Amino acid sequence: MSLLIQGGRVVTAVDDYHADIFVEDETVALIGRHLEVEADRTIDAAGRLVIPGGVDPHTHMDMPFGGTTSADDFETGTRAAAFGGTTTIVDFAIQTKGHSTLEGLETWHEKAAGKAGIDYGFHMIVTDMEDDRLWEMRRLADEGVTSYKMFMAYPGVLYVDDGTLFRAMRKAGEDGTLVCMHAENGIVIDEIVKIALAEGKTAPKYHALTRPTRMEAEGVHRSIAIAEVAGVPVYIVHLSCADALEQVTLARDRGAQVFAETCPQYLFLDLSHYDHDDFEGAKYVMTPPLREKWNQEHLWRGLGFGDLQSISTDHCPFCFKDQKILGIDDFSKIPNGGPGVENRMSLVYNGGVVGGRLSVNKFVELTSTAASKLFGLFPKKGTIAVGSDADIVVFNPDRRETISIDNPHTHHMRVDYNAYEGAEVQGVSEIVISRGRVVVEDNVWHGRAGGGNFLKRGLFGGPF
Repeated sequence: MSLLIQGGRVVTAVDDYHADIFVEDETVALIGRHLEVEADRTIDAAGRLVIPGGVDPHTHMDMPFGGTTSADDFETGTRAAAFGGTTTIVDFAIQTKGHSTLEGLETWHEKAAGKAGIDYGFHMIVTDMEDDRLWEMRRLADEGVTSYKMFMAYPGVLYVDDGTLFRAMRKAGEDGTLVCMHAENGIVIDEIVKIALAEGKTAPKYHALTRPTRMEAEGVHRSIAIAEVAGVPVYIVHLSCADALEQVTLARDRGAQVFAETCPQYLFLDLSHYDHDDFEGAKYVMTPPLREKWNQEHLWRGLGFGDLQSISTDHCPFCFKDQKILGIDDFSKIPNGGPGVENRMSLVYNGGVVGGRLSVNKFVELTSTAASKLFGLFPKKGTIAVGSDADIVVFNPDRRETISIDNPHTHHMRVDYNAYEGAEVQGVSEIVISRGRVVVEDNVWHGRAGGGNFLKRGLFGGPF
């Protein structure tokens, strides 16, 4: 099916102009003023922004954690993403400790195949990597999995020691791939958690109070130092606070290949969300936890100055009534994670562009283009250009919605609460196109399970 998108204001990370866009065979075929071409369908985009589909480089669909599994699978999660204007995700396949990373990749292919409604790629979570299996990392890269995530948190589950970090980082650097780091000092944090539980401090708020910002900053500093010696670019995931950002800024100022993301929860939510007499604070138990509100302006400044390159969601939802309840008597047993893949684009536009913190070009860069460049998808994804995939969003910059689980325009995620309940946003994705197919229009899903393709990603192409 061919499409002609007429009269919109086309905005990319570097462009801002009015033009028509002709889409044919899943890609952008022509861009120009007043195009006179025959199309199967014409979309009137007058008064709308026409932007690249969002790229969320950090989601966890169908992920086992804490004795349960994240509530969204690849069908429901990618559908919700599309309703919010995201047309590509990069999820995380997981290596089971002691088993091959290639087995982990096959497991995640089985989870996603026939379910994903938009295009998707994978990072690989490495939980161990002995010398005799280092060759697997090159094989993963050949399969289009060109980034690996390692954890300094969750000892006994996902944690890897510094020797494993260095070994895997060195190999990743040789292969031209990228290492993503969950940077917290999990060993020290576990000791703090033990002390809190021994003192009878079991409420959800103690999840945050036992994970101090200095332990995130220490993890960021150490992961950067090891990466520099190993000769590999490093990407800090879900950076939450000023302490950690300071370490990234210092490293980038001396020329280190260090990149970082933050998430909407750290830009719009804060420590006060744990202040409930009942168990409601469990909805916001995620790692890193929410921080004191003053950190938010530091993160916005980091985004504006380029020390933070991307805004992801770390979408990992667990239902409050059936899953978060597992930790009702012990905060350390609450499944860590929250929903957000659907609300990211509107939240960032409202808080950034409407709030006067970001230009509209920077909004596109942070929600689409930068992640595409960092993770080997650009220019196939992340821009609107002749030859690029026709992942396009017709975005209404003036429309307002109140985010709520009860608002059918803002909540399609399979979870029984919304982390941003009651927040009013200006800026809404109205028509969402994935590889030339209209998948969302008038709040109706026109896509299909299995309509998304697995993306073999290229090698790391930075710095930029």
